[in-house]
Amino acid sequence: MMLAARDIHVSYGKIAAVKGVSIEIGHGEIVALIGPNGAGKSTLLKAIAGLLPAARGSIVFDGSDITGRPAAEVMRQGLALVLEGRSTLKQMTVRENLVLGAYARHDHRAIADDLDKMLVRFPVLRERLGQRAGTLSGGEQQMLVIARALMSRPRLLMLDEPSLGLAPLVTAKIFELVQALKSEDKVTVLLVEQNANQALHLADRAYVLENGVVALEGKELARDPRVQEAYLGV
Repeated sequence: MMLAARDIHVSYGKIAAVKGVSIEIGHGEIVALIGPNGAGKSTLLKAIAGLLPAARGSIVFDGSDITGRPAAEVMRQGLALVLEGRSTLKQMTVRENLVLGAYARHDHRAIADDLDKMLVRFPVLRERLGQRAGTLSGGEQQMLVIARALMSRPRLLMLDEPSLGLAPLVTAKIFELVQALKSEDKVTVLLVEQNANQALHLADRAYVLENGVVALEGKELARDPRVQEAYLGV
């Protein structure tokens, strides 16, 4: 098992955002997390990544208990989170953003090789290497933050709403990339996505979060009448 989060509780002051959520992710899987706005999806990802404290529960990543560990330490364990909202370092260049993604690594030759691989995978970034990240289009910034996360060589990549606000053609490219990460790079992916139809089509399994709890889980949620009615418009 790559990740096992058990009975996770997270609150903002007196407001409980995540109420006893348990999820598992196997090696090499794409697991989707869907649900309405405010269901606790992003909060759960931040708790797993060490950006928010969990009031209760345990998080085991690839055999190591990472419960309560700081985000930098969790990242060094091989877990990367791409936050919602295209969090580029806007005053830095594309190259500087990419190199910063590998700041915890010391294998300089391999870092240079990985940088070349990112520019092959994201050719638009090669054309923008010296450009400030804040001047890129929304789709280009999303590609940059994903590429920056991949520079850390994660074993588990968590993506929070990667298609949010993007044009359909760019969205399709993002989902193609997620599939390639699994099939070509053997990266395990936890995907939070409002586009439930795309997410369920792409994922091996999925969880539905509602009001801070897991309402449904399984491999064939796209066939569940409750999911079809609430999230797929059927």
